Amino acid sequence: MTPDQIVFLIVALFTLGSGFMVVTSGNLVHAALWLISTLFGVAVTFALLNANFLAVVQVVVYIGAIAILFIFAVMLTRKDIRDQGPQVNKNWWFGALLSVSTFAGLYFLLQGWEGMSKTASAFPSGFDAVAELGNELISPTGYVLPFEVASVLLVAALVGAVYVAFNPRSGK
Repeated sequence: MTPDQIVFLIVALFTLGSGFMVVTSGNLVHAALWLISTLFGVAVTFALLNANFLAVVQVVVYIGAIAILFIFAVMLTRKDIRDQGPQVNKNWWFGALLSVSTFAGLYFLLQGWEGMSKTASAFPSGFDAVAELGNELISPTGYVLPFEVASVLLVAALVGAVYVAFNPRSGK
C-alpha cells in the first residue's frame, strides 16, 4: 500500500466516523461541530485528489460560512440548550436497516463495473483546473443553462424570504 492510500484510508475513516457522530450526537451544538470535522475531511479528500480549488471552496464556503452560521443560529435561537425528552426515535432500527441495505445494494450493483477498479490518470503538466471549470460554467455547450437556472431559483427564494419576513399578514 502506498503512503497516499494510507492517508486516504485514515481520512476516509475519520470522515465516516465524524459523519456517524453527526447523526448520533444527542447535543445539537456537538452535532454541528462534528459536521465541521466531516466537512474538513471532505476538503482533505479533495486535496488528496488534486482538486485544490474544490478543497479551498469546501473550507471557505461550507466550513467557514454555512457551518458557522448554523452554530450561531442554534446558539442564538434556543432558550434552553439542554435537550428535553428522548432524543432517539423508537424506529431507529428501520432507518439503520434501510441504510445498510441501500449500501449493500449499491455495492453489489457497482461490483461488476470496471470503473470501480480503475485509477484516475495524472493531470498533464500545465493543467489549470480553475480555468477549465470556468470554461465549462460559461460555455454554451457546458453547464451555463443549469448554472443560470440555479441562480434564478436562488433569487426567487430570496425574494420570497424577504416577502415573508416583511409582510405582517404572512405570520398570521
